[in-house]
Amino acid sequence: MTMVTMDLPTAVKNYQFGERAKSELIMVSQLCVALTGFKDPEKTGARRMLIMVMEATRAELQFAVHSTGHSSFQKAINSLSEAISLVESDQPDQASLKIGAAVSAATTPAQEAWQVLSEHGLL
Repeated sequence: MTMVTMDLPTAVKNYQFGERAKSELIMVSQLCVALTGFKDPEKTGARRMLIMVMEATRAELQFAVHSTGHSSFQKAINSLSEAISLVESDQPDQASLKIGAAVSAATTPAQEAWQVLSEHGLL
């Protein structure tokens, strides 16, 4: 494992953004799974609402990239963008896999920050 050099303010931002992104992405993944159980008359509206939630989550990730500069947040955005395309083409199961990749990417900065914060007794 590589040693991460990060100052405390950056660690706090990375931790906060990473944890928030993970929570939002997990919720989005659960909604993707739920979408598969919707009947056709409900599915169109449900899909539109899910895409709106996914786009809001992507906007949060974009804010994280701009605030922290951490490339893993960009990787999460890229995976989430692919997931949005899959939901738009009625493939929510495949979208869940892409969201899983986004969760993994968002976990990286949070984990790195956790190490720094715990070394300083803040977690």
